[in-house]
Amino acid sequence: MHVVAARVLLRPADMDAAIAFYEQAVGLVRFREWGEPPNRGVVYFLGGGYLELGETPAGDPRPERPRGVRLWLQVPDIGAARAELARADVAIGAEPERKPWGLLEMSVLDPDGVELVIIEIPLDHPLRRRS
Repeated sequence: MHVVAARVLLRPADMDAAIAFYEQAVGLVRFREWGEPPNRGVVYFLGGGYLELGETPAGDPRPERPRGVRLWLQVPDIGAARAELARADVAIGAEPERKPWGLLEMSVLDPDGVELVIIEIPLDHPLRRRS
C-alpha cells in the first residue's frame, strides 16, 4: 500500500466547542471546510497531515468519548507552546518534562477528552541525527 497523505478524523460531540478549541486555543489553521450545520466539516493543517472535524450526520447516534486515541503534535519550543495554551485557558494535563526516551512532552485534552501530546525533540536526541 502506497499512502500519499494522511488525515485524522474526529466526530466531536460539540462541533462549535471543538472548532473553538483547535482554532483559538491550539492555533491550528484551516485548510478547507464544507457544508452547513448540522452537516459541516473543517479540516486543519497538522504538520505533515491533517485533522478533520466533522459533525455527526442527522439521525446518527452521538459519538462516544474516544478511547485510546492520542494526537502527537511536535512543536519547535515546548515552553512557548505551554505558555500559548495557558494564555488560551487550556488546562495542562501534564506539565512539560523530559521523558525516559529523551523527548520533552506535555499533554492537554480537547473538549471530547482526546489527549494531545505536545512534544519537542531536543537537539541532542537521536531523532535529530542521522546515523
